[in-house]
Amino acid sequence: MAHSRLLPAPRPILRPYELLVGLRYTRAKRRNHFISFIAIASMVGIALGVWALIVVLSVMNGFQQELRERILGVASHVQIQSFDGGLADWQQVAREAQTNPAVVAAAPFVNQQALIANGQSVQGALVRGIVPQDEERVADIGAHMKAGRLEDLQPGGFGIVLGSELAFGVGARLGDRVVLISPQGQVTPAGILPRIKQFTVVGIFEVGMYEYDAGLALINLEDAQRLYRLGDRVSGVRLKLREMFEAPRVARELTRTLSANVLVLDWTRSHANFFRAVQIEKRVMFIILTLIVAVAAFNLVSSLVMTVTDKQADIAILRTLGASPTSILKIFVIQGSIIGTVGTLIGAVTGVLTALNIETVVPFIERLFHVQFLAKDVYYISDLPSRLEWQDVITVTAVSLVLSFVATLYPSWRAARVNPAEALRYE
Repeated sequence: MAHSRLLPAPRPILRPYELLVGLRYTRAKRRNHFISFIAIASMVGIALGVWALIVVLSVMNGFQQELRERILGVASHVQIQSFDGGLADWQQVAREAQTNPAVVAAAPFVNQQALIANGQSVQGALVRGIVPQDEERVADIGAHMKAGRLEDLQPGGFGIVLGSELAFGVGARLGDRVVLISPQGQVTPAGILPRIKQFTVVGIFEVGMYEYDAGLALINLEDAQRLYRLGDRVSGVRLKLREMFEAPRVARELTRTLSANVLVLDWTRSHANFFRAVQIEKRVMFIILTLIVAVAAFNLVSSLVMTVTDKQADIAILRTLGASPTSILKIFVIQGSIIGTVGTLIGAVTGVLTALNIETVVPFIERLFHVQFLAKDVYYISDLPSRLEWQDVITVTAVSLVLSFVATLYPSWRAARVNPAEALRYE
């Protein structure tokens, strides 16, 4: 007869009683409702702080990316200029620059100031002479045309492409004729007179940056050379790179390799103030909003201190049953950590959802309250962008959890030092 083998009974999964008691203290209805209110207020405060941090950092990231893309969509990654303002052998400079493997395209340009008049309306602008086919390869203006095309800037046709705000300022529409007044005067028997030329509006662009939409006009390179009497010279050559963040290195290499005596500027130098300002603002906002999280986290201190005072009899009973001071400390650390963790998770989830849908949330708020957060004539961009970076989410969540844990240490230490005999004397 075969003997049946008795299998050992499965061992029950044991949980540390500190965790069970800590969870029970978190869920249980307290006799003192004020303690519950402070704990809930701490949780809500942590959630709001984490939510605000994630949303603000995402907006700052989006603002920085949007600003960079819009600036470099009109400007250039690297710009080569002569020291005297006129680059004669620019074709040779462009060929030498394009031998660098990081350079994708090169385009000549002329930059000059002028007044643009239409009837009684006059407005100053930066006039840029371009070769439309080359300009398409180094800038994205062609993709932002509201009317007309860059290809309509033909040599000798004296056509002009205006930014949308500039066109609105002078009251010009497609096909209208505007007068371009150059400040470089010509000497006549009657004195020095500005050079004046009539141009036809062949296009209107809108890149979304007020600085360019209100102050930039494009004409053909040959027309600009003729108007400003530059001959075959240009103001410089604009370069587009494969990777924009390689611009400082490429600029240093071109300074060493170009045969002409030229000045090489990359976008990190020509627009450094914009991006440094955004980076500094992001750091400052992180510090300020972290203080909000810290205030909410340290509300846990008062909440747990009052809980310890309220539960002294329970602590004394646990001590008499054999609980060690370390176990008592763990109970209240668990209780405070649960409050901080729940608040952090709620804030993180809410912040991520808000950051991912900021383009829907902000217009709704603007329509609801009839306000505009970013005015075109004040800020460089008119829409509130957002770019969620998971590294920021992880950093904010980790900081909040650490602050919440630190806030539980002192009340838990006080609970561990409760004397059972003293606590039960008046019970």
